[in-house]
Amino acid sequence: MVKFDFAGNWTPWSRWLGLGEKLAAECQSAGYSGTLIPYKCDLSNEEDILSMFSAIKTLHQGVDVCINNAGLAHSEPLLSGKTESWRNMIDVNVLALSICTREAYKSMKERKVDDGHIININSMGGHRVVQSADEHFYCATKYAVTGLTEGLRQELREAKTHIRATSISPGIVETEFAFRHHDSDPEKAAAVYESIKCLKAEDIASAIGDVQMRPVEQVL
Repeated sequence: MVKFDFAGNWTPWSRWLGLGEKLAAECQSAGYSGTLIPYKCDLSNEEDILSMFSAIKTLHQGVDVCINNAGLAHSEPLLSGKTESWRNMIDVNVLALSICTREAYKSMKERKVDDGHIININSMGGHRVVQSADEHFYCATKYAVTGLTEGLRQELREAKTHIRATSISPGIVETEFAFRHHDSDPEKAAAVYESIKCLKAEDIASAIGDVQMRPVEQVL
């Protein structure tokens, strides 16, 4: 397995790469058959994304499964938010996902891979709008992911391929997401995870949950 992650400017790249290297060593020690390879890529920068896919092609022939997991939120309401923060959410949550999807599909098509899989880690925020001004723009980007995944399924059907498109929409998962979202108020971020028994990253990795699943050729 090859894992490519987004770190962004909030946390130093060195820390994320260090965590990736530590996890890679743990996987090797545990005897997993695959290999975890940390790779530095700023998903808000298209050149970085294209360079990443070029490296994948050179080192690993190409992509068979693409998991679009990167996502972030800023506390920027619709009536008073900063354009820069809105743009950052669009760049990462919507455009990066779309660029990675496009490049992954090109890689599969070039190698005649007909059983690939593109998985978008969406959010419950992509299906209902949270009653908090801090979340509204973020929810809009996740609604976009819902629409993009369905559009992708339709285009894959029209392309007469059996590459699958899946959207997974978790509720609150205990990660560093809230601490970035509320970076100026760490106590508020911690309270998000203390308010209920949250999902863990392992839950998302090991169980898909509530998924709409259809054959590629199915029209509706």
